[in-house]
Amino acid sequence: MESTTTKNISIKLLKAKYGEVSFLKFLLPSLIGIFLFMIPINVNGEITIPIAVLSKNFLNLLGDNLLTFALVLISISSLGSLIVKILRIAKIDTASRFEFFNRLFDVTPFWFVLRIIGTVFVICAYFEIGPEFIWSKNTAGLVLNDLLPSLISVFLFAGFLLPLLLDFGLLEFVGALLTKVMRPIFNLPGRSSIDCIASWLGDGSIGILLTSKQYEQGFYSKREAAVIGTTFSAVSITFSLIVLTNVGLAHLFVPFYLTVTFAGIVAAIIIPRIPPLSRKPDTYYNDQETKNLEVIPEGYTPFSFGLENALKKANSNTHPKQFVIAGVKNVLDMWIGVLAIVMAMGGLALIISEYTSVFQMLGAPFIPLLNLLQVPEAAAASQTLVIGFADMFLPSVMAVNIASDMTRFIIAAVSVTQLIYMSEVGGLLLGSKIPINIKDLIILFIERTLVTLPVIVLLANLIF
Repeated sequence: MESTTTKNISIKLLKAKYGEVSFLKFLLPSLIGIFLFMIPINVNGEITIPIAVLSKNFLNLLGDNLLTFALVLISISSLGSLIVKILRIAKIDTASRFEFFNRLFDVTPFWFVLRIIGTVFVICAYFEIGPEFIWSKNTAGLVLNDLLPSLISVFLFAGFLLPLLLDFGLLEFVGALLTKVMRPIFNLPGRSSIDCIASWLGDGSIGILLTSKQYEQGFYSKREAAVIGTTFSAVSITFSLIVLTNVGLAHLFVPFYLTVTFAGIVAAIIIPRIPPLSRKPDTYYNDQETKNLEVIPEGYTPFSFGLENALKKANSNTHPKQFVIAGVKNVLDMWIGVLAIVMAMGGLALIISEYTSVFQMLGAPFIPLLNLLQVPEAAAASQTLVIGFADMFLPSVMAVNIASDMTRFIIAAVSVTQLIYMSEVGGLLLGSKIPINIKDLIILFIERTLVTLPVIVLLANLIF
């Protein structure tokens, strides 16, 4: 009887062990999160997702007030970092008493300089002071007026509501179901599916942090950690929506995200099998021994094993206060950590783009490829293929003036699948214990561009 009814017995035992309330703690928040972030809806003839509707309404409600808020938030990011550095010089320890705020503002010198640059740019653009090449409508003024308000609005709702996807067991449940997918297709441990899902549904930085911690604990080899960190730390649904909205194609979100997903899977199959990732050794951090946790325990199916892990996760969130605190921290993390970097990297890149020929020269080798693929406005599109290495938003910002809908669609999709952008993912990878260097990142960026571009162009031709 045990061999024929294992699944039923396992689920019955889980109900007896955890109770029906635990099932509701897992199911209700997870289903709400799936609806908000993943279910397409029709609003005024446009296909979108509920979280985008909330964000757009908030954006319309506050309007230009968000420009002032952007100025305040970016100024706080650099001022807070300056205060932390002064306290450290004075040998005053703040890490233990103010752990969260210390983590927000205690950044490396490189990121501190970028926060200062972002603050200078936002002040110049807001008050229209200083050299015009900084604050003009085609440089920092464009970032402030066209991009930052959308980011503030989306970050607000995403930050508060992402815990519905991340903190109530959905990742644990789906991760167990995908254990038999990851090893044969991607040559990765089954548990890496959790890192991948956390990135795709949440944020690439979440996936990198998860991967780095598990690599340090001996769950991933050097090769596995490098592959997961550079291949699956994908741009989230929320960021994808921002990119698509920025190029004026939000009504095509569903085909866009399907295109991005398919191109990302193709890249995930090909790129880990070629250098530099294929040359990473299958040895472990500090010569630790491997920890093989891919085997489903006896008496469990992948479904029941994932369900138990999900119930444990859901039960760890015992009070609504935890949800609110997690949401507030997420929002502040995004507002303080990302806005200044986008302002700095975006402003610098657009200044270089507007007043120099650097990106034209770097993008020139892509023009024959784009012409071969018959992409409209190939010369203009070629510049955006390179600038994405600085920041993922910049290609969509530069694509605004391109007339062809299909070309803007291609640019947006490529920018999302390139994945290696220095304003976040690249910086996090270099700062982690994952064995990746700047040379690897440059090569991987080029490889991802060359692999995903033909796939995206093919699918774009089917859509338009």
